[in-house]
Amino acid sequence: MTDNRRMPLSIRIGRRVLTIHGVISYLFLYAPMIVLLVFSFNASRFASGAWKGFTLDWYVQLFRDEAIGAALRNSLYIGFISTLLSTIFGTMVSLAMERYKFWGKLSFDALLYLPIIIPDIAMAVMLLIFFVQVKMPLGRHTIIISHIAFNISFVAVVVRARLAQFDETLEEAAQDLYANHWQTFYRVTLPLLMPGILAGALLAFTLSLDDFVITFFTAGPGATTLPLRIYSLVKLGVTPEINALSAVMLMASFVLVLISFSLQKGGDGRVELV
Repeated sequence: MTDNRRMPLSIRIGRRVLTIHGVISYLFLYAPMIVLLVFSFNASRFASGAWKGFTLDWYVQLFRDEAIGAALRNSLYIGFISTLLSTIFGTMVSLAMERYKFWGKLSFDALLYLPIIIPDIAMAVMLLIFFVQVKMPLGRHTIIISHIAFNISFVAVVVRARLAQFDETLEEAAQDLYANHWQTFYRVTLPLLMPGILAGALLAFTLSLDDFVITFFTAGPGATTLPLRIYSLVKLGVTPEINALSAVMLMASFVLVLISFSLQKGGDGRVELV
């Protein structure tokens, strides 16, 4: 164990400065979330009013709101469909990019990362123009297509990170035991990639559930999601019910991200050939 007292004074000061900087940065990022979570239990009728006691009334009102219930159903439906399709396509793209060489691979690789790099507003406008050009009416289906368009890239990044650690000798061993290509894929490749695939799927579902900008541009009548519903409520004034709804979405997203990161670290590389 390193004795800090034997370190040069400049290094000790540098470590303390970095520690203080990290604490301040985390406080700056998470303090508003903590305040929102605390005030969602405030008995005051004003969202940012003085503390008047603990209550769960705002959560009760939240779950009784039919408009919010419909928005939640839309968000879950869009999130599930877009996550399922983007996970399938993202996994296939990852395997193609990591395992095969083809003409234009470098350009396609750069194109794959565009949805991650470009601003959401730019992608939202481009998708809206595309739907107008092909004369496709806006609705839940256009939101699903839009979410698939940017979720594929995030899934591909996560799965490719898993593929980078993949031991291809396991596939060779399976083929030496007379397994064909499909048997090798289902019994060896897929189980080893599954933690990365599930992590990518959870990340895609979280992004779909929280997305506002792209959804706002590509939504149609009857396709209001939770973020859009929150925006419509905020325009009339911030109420404790909005605090409760935001707290629920915040905790759900936090749990999904934690599960995603735990799955990326999961998997012990054991494969059973039956």
